[in-house]
Amino acid sequence: MRVLFAASTLILLSACATSTTETAPEASEGTAVTTSAIPSAYELAMGTVDDLLEAGNEQTAILRLEQLIGMQSASEAEKANALFRMAELKLGDGNQVWGGIAALDEFIETYPGHENTDTAIAMRDTARGEATSLNFQLEQGGLSPMEAFKARFRLGEHQTAADIMLASALSPDNAYLLDMYQIGYLCDATELTGPKYEVTEPDGTVRDVRFCDFGK
Repeated sequence: MRVLFAASTLILLSACATSTTETAPEASEGTAVTTSAIPSAYELAMGTVDDLLEAGNEQTAILRLEQLIGMQSASEAEKANALFRMAELKLGDGNQVWGGIAALDEFIETYPGHENTDTAIAMRDTARGEATSLNFQLEQGGLSPMEAFKARFRLGEHQTAADIMLASALSPDNAYLLDMYQIGYLCDATELTGPKYEVTEPDGTVRDVRFCDFGK
């Protein structure tokens, strides 16, 4: 009986092993085995910048690029690309002409042989011309409070622009209010006091905001 039982058990185990065990298919000759590359911290961060820009949040994207430039794990080439892109944003929708010029100065000095150096020099010359023109208008006087607000804001003198806005009881367009909200001059905290402004975010969200320093 023991012999018969043992024999039958062996047959059963053999059958189970045959029916349940799977072998990995061997790659046929000429078939490439692909592996998905893991993005670096820099690539992930730049992806975040793209997402922020797509969502219309230029100011936070600029701050993210500033963080990237100081990232120790980033290569010099990656830092150069982040610095150049930050300069582009500041001179564009970021409305920070002085900041853009400073970024280009740093880029040209640090990466003189970069493929974008000549472009950076041309951008800086144009930005300097714009800054000179805006400064001349401000020094000449005669600008309305709103015109002075826009000139200061464009230069990147956001605090001065905010002071003009408050002192003159201005209600700038949504684009300016959105920038001020993203930078941190305007907040939607309920405990704040002072004048109220309505700002519409790129996703359609409407917020009632006030100057962040009021009511603290």
